[in-house]
Amino acid sequence: MEENIKKIQLNDLHVALGGKMVPFAGYNMPVRYTSDIEEHKAVREGVGVFDVSHMGEFMVTGPKALDLIQKVTSNDASKLINGQAQYSCFPNEQGGIVDDLIVYKFDNEAYMLVVNASNIEKDWAWINKHNTVGATLENISEEISLFAIQGPKAIEAVQSLTPINLSEVKFYHFTVGEFAGVQDVIISGTGYTGAGGFEIYVKNQDAEKVWEAIFEAGKDFDIKPIGLGARDTLRMEMGYCLYGNDINDETSPIEAGLGWITKFTKEFINSNNLKKQKEAGVDKKLVGFILHERGIPRANYPILNMDGETIGEVTSGTQSPSMSVGIGLGYVQTAYASVGTDIYIQIRNKNIPAKVEKLPLYK
Repeated sequence: MEENIKKIQLNDLHVALGGKMVPFAGYNMPVRYTSDIEEHKAVREGVGVFDVSHMGEFMVTGPKALDLIQKVTSNDASKLINGQAQYSCFPNEQGGIVDDLIVYKFDNEAYMLVVNASNIEKDWAWINKHNTVGATLENISEEISLFAIQGPKAIEAVQSLTPINLSEVKFYHFTVGEFAGVQDVIISGTGYTGAGGFEIYVKNQDAEKVWEAIFEAGKDFDIKPIGLGARDTLRMEMGYCLYGNDINDETSPIEAGLGWITKFTKEFINSNNLKKQKEAGVDKKLVGFILHERGIPRANYPILNMDGETIGEVTSGTQSPSMSVGIGLGYVQTAYASVGTDIYIQIRNKNIPAKVEKLPLYK
């Protein structure tokens, strides 16, 4: 393994579980344990656990915490109540996106930002550069392990581990309390699968104990460890963006369909330009699509119109394990972005018919 690849806290445990380890975002990560399809279905129909400890966590504290968050993020964090989380992005000065993230509000002077693993250093530099207001910043990424317990059976599988009533933890809300005998665990009603469930933030020293307890508690529910392969197909079925594929430094949140997290009730980095863009309209938009014949769309495949002209390209694509058809996301010229529009995906030398669909693709 390359010297500069980092290991998450439970690296050796995943190897022992038979996880196929691959370098991902600078970390050695389990891509699968059995098969992507089996793991995907476990989450959609039952319960599975992802170790996503590679994600980054920054604490933003002090009297100026909200001022900084309002300046660097597109969503309106002033609307958050204590114990609420919010999906957002860091816009850059050029109209693109530095990263997408989740903002957690503990109280008026304490927030946590959860960022993508591949962007930890970039985001840390970005937020420090723009911290002219004097907020207190701490990068705790190396100290925290994160487990996503996802699926319709998530609550019943792990309810025995905590006195907190998990069914009362609403979507995009969180609480801090006892879990698996460990204090001060963040239990969050979030996840990137669309299958329901929680994300559990624990200190590294408690990670193994908590992981083992989750699997012990969930064994009657056939709980399974899930790799990054199934995480990708699950998020694609929901139409959730993946940074580096569907959004990047060049894609604007308006183009990416993230206008709903771009609030012009306040000023933030590049807000004036993005507001103009929203008012004037954009030339291309991110859409979800479903293939109507056999084929698997992949990133960078051309998207064509009825006349065979290139109108865009695929950014993410796969064979949907839940629907057994090819699905994907891609940018197309705005004229072709309406739901129901017929398009074609060029797969090798064939033009495969597809249709623009309303998200999520998996209903």
